[in-house]
Amino acid sequence: MFLEIPVNHKENLGWIEVITGSMFSGKTEELIRRLKRAQFAKQKVEIFKPKIDTRYHETNIVSHDKNEIHSTAVSSPQEILLLSEDVEVVGIDEAQFFSDEIVDVCNTLANRGVRVVVAGLDMDFMGKPFGPMPFLMAIAEYVTKVHAVCTRTGNLAHYSYRLTDDDKLVLLGETQEYEPLSRAAYVKAMQQRQAQKNDK
Repeated sequence: MFLEIPVNHKENLGWIEVITGSMFSGKTEELIRRLKRAQFAKQKVEIFKPKIDTRYHETNIVSHDKNEIHSTAVSSPQEILLLSEDVEVVGIDEAQFFSDEIVDVCNTLANRGVRVVVAGLDMDFMGKPFGPMPFLMAIAEYVTKVHAVCTRTGNLAHYSYRLTDDDKLVLLGETQEYEPLSRAAYVKAMQQRQAQKNDK
């Protein structure tokens, strides 16, 4: 459970919050909720997403439920630093698509006194830790792991099973390309896929 802490004016350092989980688990929805609350409190907020994520909108961050918030699309983590002068809160969506440099950028911002809220997939379609996300979770003060519901069993899902045979690491997609699965359903699906490959 995520508990927001009061600002300690004596310490004057920020912190990092990571929201993570599978696809369709509500990561972006939770990110937007936290950032809109900060905006409502009249805090200075800057929000970023990777330029490659154009599924719903060129610049806005949009959840699967079509909830959205204005953001700036950037090509590299260094751009986030350059565009985050004199801010109180920085939001970053789809952090798994950034290079490992995002880890140093988040640390630098937090050390400047900024609250950094980061959302991203914890695992890729092969069930492996995704990009910089393990490092971000390690340095974060707060980690919230959210879950989808498995489409095959109804249990909690934390795997993003790819429905296509495309084996590129980065493949933007929605329900046509991905399905949230529980551990048991994911293992079974991967075994069936391997068996089909072996039969060819």
